Amino acid sequence: MVELVAVDYTAADAEEQFVKSLRDTGFGVLRNHPISKDTVSNIYKHWAEFFNSDEKDQFLFDPEKYDGFFPRAMAETAKGHSVRDIKEYFHYYPWGRCPESLKAEIEAYYAETIKFAATLLGWVENQTPAEVSCLFREPLSNMINGSTQTLLRVLHYPPIEEGVDPGAIRAGAHEDINLLTLLPSANEPGLQVKAQDGSWLDVPCDFGNLIINIGDMLQEASGGYFPSTTHRVINPEGHDSSRARISLPLFLHPRPDVVLSDRHTAGSYLQERLSELRSSDKK
Repeated sequence: MVELVAVDYTAADAEEQFVKSLRDTGFGVLRNHPISKDTVSNIYKHWAEFFNSDEKDQFLFDPEKYDGFFPRAMAETAKGHSVRDIKEYFHYYPWGRCPESLKAEIEAYYAETIKFAATLLGWVENQTPAEVSCLFREPLSNMINGSTQTLLRVLHYPPIEEGVDPGAIRAGAHEDINLLTLLPSANEPGLQVKAQDGSWLDVPCDFGNLIINIGDMLQEASGGYFPSTTHRVINPEGHDSSRARISLPLFLHPRPDVVLSDRHTAGSYLQERLSELRSSDKK
């Protein structure tokens, strides 16, 4: 049975083991990586305060630019699902709106994480067989140069209330749109990935781990060699249901002009998927 095991970023074979995990499960988990645990912890604390304040309502999302605060009533409905996720979130882009008191911290984290993501894209490319890497229209790490589309989403999953719709969970089973998603372990467990046999694997959630998963765009660019794997966030049970969960995924996007395949540029693929999401929002 395939298991998700955290790879030591400082190990001699880290690159090989990390990409093997991506290939086998769509997910890779790193420990001893350079993203600061203290920085992540502080972001969790400061944004939890924001979500628990009325200030968030001053930043309601822009339906065209897609930046700002998305209240629970506007949360996504995962493709193929009929019930909205139990969450609220804030979309941060360097060009977008952000509370002034939180901006410097989140801006620095965004820049640091994108820089590290370029390293990981280089790892993926180094470990890709020649017959697959020849499909890449340009080096993977180059695809994100100059991109303004990479999204940092600050997610807040509130405590589970009594009487919640029985079909509702914190994040319904879905795949990501982008190249790679980089996610520091949340302050609470619940993230699961779907294995090839249909079972659900718990993603190692020790605080300090960095979780990386493949998005649809990398799957498209690699001709399916790297799988964009279904994942979800399940509801906690018992006492844990009274605790909120904060999560900080960075969705790494190429420039819109990057050619992913004969079928799609990054821009055309993103618009197709966003149209699907907006259609589900109207239901």
